[in-house]
Amino acid sequence: MARRAVLVLCDSLRRDLITPEVAPTLSGLAHDFADYVRSRSVFPSTTRTASASISTGCWPLSHGLLGNTMALDEGEGLVCRNAGFPDFRGRMRRATGRTLHRPALAERLQGRGGAILVSNASPGAAHFQDPDAFGTLHHRSGSWAPGGAPLAAGDTIVTEAGMAGDRLATRYFCDEVVRGSRPGLATLWLSEPDKTGHKVALGSPAHREAIAHADACVAEVLAAIAAEEARGEEIIAVFMADHGMETTIDTIPLTEMLVAEGLKAALDSTEIVVAPNGSAGTIYASADGWAKLDRVQAFIAAQLWCGRLIPQGELTEHGLPSDGRIGFAFAMRHDPARNEHGVSGHTDILEDPEKDTIYTGFGQHGGLGPNEQAPFLFVRSAGHRGRGPVDRPAGIVDAAPTILEFLALSHEGCDGRPLR
Repeated sequence: MARRAVLVLCDSLRRDLITPEVAPTLSGLAHDFADYVRSRSVFPSTTRTASASISTGCWPLSHGLLGNTMALDEGEGLVCRNAGFPDFRGRMRRATGRTLHRPALAERLQGRGGAILVSNASPGAAHFQDPDAFGTLHHRSGSWAPGGAPLAAGDTIVTEAGMAGDRLATRYFCDEVVRGSRPGLATLWLSEPDKTGHKVALGSPAHREAIAHADACVAEVLAAIAAEEARGEEIIAVFMADHGMETTIDTIPLTEMLVAEGLKAALDSTEIVVAPNGSAGTIYASADGWAKLDRVQAFIAAQLWCGRLIPQGELTEHGLPSDGRIGFAFAMRHDPARNEHGVSGHTDILEDPEKDTIYTGFGQHGGLGPNEQAPFLFVRSAGHRGRGPVDRPAGIVDAAPTILEFLALSHEGCDGRPLR
């Protein structure tokens, strides 16, 4: 019988918030599965970037999606674009030659059982699991069959982000995908606790409820996997998060500050472009803007909210390209203080001109803070007979090569390595 893979993501669930009281199922997995306790996200630790890294097994410098927002030159100079908008994949393809620059799992599984994704996360997170429609996607922004043909209403499920939508998506995933279609790779991406964590204090009753909800969805998937294994199926099960969260202190209007300092000509000028990524930022410069770059870098480095400045020559050490696509990057400061609910970690974030959401006191991510960089990662298969904590470096880029090796497929071109 052919081997299969099941991948489940609980968006933004940091490892230290998995407790027996709130998340008994996931706490049990930490003992019953291989628990990669040193798992890390990517930088920027944003959902769309992480989604591309999970699907390709690559760092952003290899797959090309350099943040939740990134600057593209489509013929009229550098402009910051939001990777979550429906037209972004087309823009990225036209500006850079293709969407992701490395194959996603759905592409690698063509003819080997295929891939089906049920996502209740943001459109960008869903699309960058299979940006060129090699598999089947179920998502409220549009569902497609292999090749990109839209699925008929009766052949898909439409849910809204949040706990109720996650429950419906999980039920559909278990009944129609894991026990129904039985693809080579079945992926479920839950919107919680990310959706709630962006709107309430981390560790608050509402946030704990969202974690408990995600835990209950995981329990349903485990039951479906167990039923399939009882039929003799060989399944690798990977349960993980894309990144964690920290509490927002303040929102920094960096673009306005650069204009006020004379380091950028205007809010919409194209010589220096800020790409805000939550608690991180990437700075792009055109040929005309390159002369300003050192002064921009010095200005940002001098700000109290700047925690780590990453010059161009050090970008590859953080998984970003040093070939001129980005001038430099930075992560916001980390404050280890606990919030009113006892959850550690605070950070500032960058203002995103395209969003008017207020995150002060609530969860956000994107940077290098220890809690943003602490997603859980549990794996179980015939090759993972050991249980409990595994004290070796690991990260979200290792999920794809681990799945591919189990399915006896090549993981050549992945930056990550199989977890054994």
